[in-house]
Amino acid sequence: MTYDNIIKEFDAHMKKSGCRYYSDFYVGITNDARRRLFDEHHVDKDHQWWIFSAADNEDIARQVEQHYLKSGMRGSFGGGKGDGSAVYVYSYVVTPKTVE
Repeated sequence: MTYDNIIKEFDAHMKKSGCRYYSDFYVGITNDARRRLFDEHHVDKDHQWWIFSAADNEDIARQVEQHYLKSGMRGSFGGGKGDGSAVYVYSYVVTPKTVE
């Protein structure tokens, strides 16, 4: 997906979450969104708000991630160099049970 398409999709989905602030969310990029969300961040797949989309390339994924980090979402500003495979942008609502 393109930068604009991912932003539109995430913004629309975030409105449905019921959360009011970007700081309620975590954003990241990865080459395996399900592993990151459910295994590493401990997002409850069935009872928690989450989303991920595949960007057309890693550069677009990083641009989307930076957009949301600058808007106030939680995440890692460092960003690794990557190998081009981190094309998935993901986000979830942070709860006491999730691991950032």
